[in-house]
Amino acid sequence: MFLEPSCFSAEPSPCPIPQRIPIFPLPQVVFFPKTYLPLHIFEPRYRQMVTDATNSGNCIGMALLKEGWEENYYGHPPIYDLGCVGRMIHVENLADGRSNIVLQGLCRYKILEEDLARTPYRQAHITLAAEADSTALTSSFRADLLAILQDLLSPRQNVQDWGEVFASDVSDEILINTLSAMVDFTPLEKQLLLEADTVFQRARRLSDLLQFKRYERNDRKGRG
Repeated sequence: MFLEPSCFSAEPSPCPIPQRIPIFPLPQVVFFPKTYLPLHIFEPRYRQMVTDATNSGNCIGMALLKEGWEENYYGHPPIYDLGCVGRMIHVENLADGRSNIVLQGLCRYKILEEDLARTPYRQAHITLAAEADSTALTSSFRADLLAILQDLLSPRQNVQDWGEVFASDVSDEILINTLSAMVDFTPLEKQLLLEADTVFQRARRLSDLLQFKRYERNDRKGRG
């Protein structure tokens, strides 16, 4: 059985998502739709996950591990039940059995029930968590985001690269999700962004987090 996502735009192209998918939990990674995630696969259980996913739809669900995961990492430590499904668009198999893959973010998902017995890696029955229609971002809001970001960048960082992300032909969803993924937020802050119901709500949360980072930096300078 497959789920037909209603949250796709022209890119990435629509594809069916299985109702049961592999779950790849990590402690520091939060994945967003319309972004790309390179991963190095080395644990035996996740090597099998990549092989199985290659033969059954190429979909993998990324999930953030909850605090305390270290105590049961090789078992089933608790995870956040809202994550993002990715499609493997590149798989490089290495001679020693490891692999490098690239995931293309498709859509948010919510875990309905975990399937614990089938494989050494985790699987879950999911439903897609399509985002509600969103208010479009104004050009002034985009400009304010860019100004805050430029203010936070170190001299070694390339402002022009970020400016390209803000190009007028880049959709709100790609812009906000790319920033949410790439800015140096904590995993919990990124999970908060992912759980926003709309792109506009995520944009507001993103703006608040960036403003707070700028405040923290300026406060440290003032005390220095």
